[in-house]
Formats: sequence, structure tokens, C-alpha cells
Amino acid sequence: MAISFSAVAQDLPKASPLGEVEQVVGLTKVEVEYSRPSVRERQIFGGLLPFDKLWRLGANKNTTIEFSGPVEIDGQKLDQGKYSLFAVPGKEAWEVIFNKNTEQWGESDHKDEEDVLRVKARVEPSEFTETLTISFDEVKDDKARMDIRWEKTRVSVRITADATDQSIVNIKEALAKPDVKAGTYSSSARFAIDRGIMTKEALEWAQKGADMNPKYYTLYTLALAQAANGMKKEAIATAEKSMEASKEAGSDAYVNMNAEKIKEWSSK
Repeated sequence: MAISFSAVAQDLPKASPLGEVEQVVGLTKVEVEYSRPSVRERQIFGGLLPFDKLWRLGANKNTTIEFSGPVEIDGQKLDQGKYSLFAVPGKEAWEVIFNKNTEQWGESDHKDEEDVLRVKARVEPSEFTETLTISFDEVKDDKARMDIRWEKTRVSVRITADATDQSIVNIKEALAKPDVKAGTYSSSARFAIDRGIMTKEALEWAQKGADMNPKYYTLYTLALAQAANGMKKEAIATAEKSMEASKEAGSDAYVNMNAEKIKEWSSK
């Protein structure tokens, strides 16, 4: 009996399986989709991938990266959208390329005129990585480091997605609602204090949060807001109340945080 090969399913394991990674930076979602080749006892950089030659930064269909809002890549502005990722690996530095054509299959489809942004990334030695890995580290303060690791090489680009303006809009919308909870006041105050903005408003919000729900964490935020407004004496007194409440609640972290702030404010 003849076998029809067209009827045989071809859902087979891929040598370079598809991978996805996503990370929220500030309020912006960053999504990367790429095929992940492995070393397989080969020399990768300067071997399989010649130095100073364009690479699709993955295998199979081109790697893509998508941003839900505008960002900066190593200080250079990049609009919201989806891009292809390419690279030109060098011995000491790579050129990482963001290209507007997301429907490409390899280097031969790449056109320089479709490049939107090119940034330099220094080559760093890394622990051996068998399978190409794109990941995020140092995710804090509306910033993240995107790492590309393979073989014994790591290169990184810095992504910044400033969320301050949108966060202020979100705070104002939340505080305008008739059923505002203590946590909303307190979290809004903490955001403003951490960013060093709207400190007078932050004091008002923190006071409301502590009045509505006088827990150790709302009192701690109130102490921070008082200190941010130059009210060191009041801040120390509030932190002492927060520390006592923290001890009763068994929160060692807040006990230590309050103790550190009391020491800091008392010495000034």
C-alpha cells in the first residue's frame, strides 16, 4: 500500500525552537520572539557567524521585538511598535539594529533603508550559554537591561520607558473616584516620593491614607512624605509609631526600614 507523504503531519521538533520573553519596563510592555539555536560544539562568533557580518539575531524567521509605548534604547528614541532585530557581531562590540520590516527570513531580506535605529553594544565575557538567550535584568526605575547571551559572549542594550507622566495621569484619575481607598492614597504618595515629584500633594495623600487605615505601612509612607517636606521631627515621630506597629505585626523588614530612617533623619 502506497503511503501519501502529503498526509503525514510535519509537527516535528525544531533544531532552533521558538522562544518568547516579555518584560514590563515602567508601564511599557516589551515582547521578544525569536528562534533559539544552540552551540552544538561549534565555534559561533568568528566561526559559524563571521565577525562584522549581518546576522538575523536568531534562526529561522527574523527575531522581533515589540514595545507597547515609546522607549529609549541606549539614550536614543524609538517609537512604539514592532521591529525586527538584527546584529553585526564584532570582536569588541556589536551593532544592534532595529528594522521596521517584521516579515523577513534571514539576512538576505534585510534592507538598510528600513533600519530605524542602530546602537553599539560592548562585548562582555559571559558564562557558557549553550542556547541563544535573550533576557532582562536590572529592571528598576523605568529602566531595564536587555541581555543577549550565547556561547561565552554577552552584549546588552539599555531600555528606558519613562512612566512618570502617565503615572501622574493614572493617579489623578484614581484619586478622582468617589470610592478611593487608603491604599490608593498611600501608593500614590509613595510613587511621588520615590520620584521626587509633587511632594506637597504626596504629604496630603499619605496623611489621608494613614488616617483611613493607620497600619505600619501607611504610617511609614506618611513618615517619608513628612521628611520629603522638611518635617524631620514629625517624620521621626511617625516612623517610631510605624516601627512599634511593625513589631506588633511581626514585620522585621519594616522594623529595620523605620530604624534606618530614624537614624538618618536624627543625624541631620
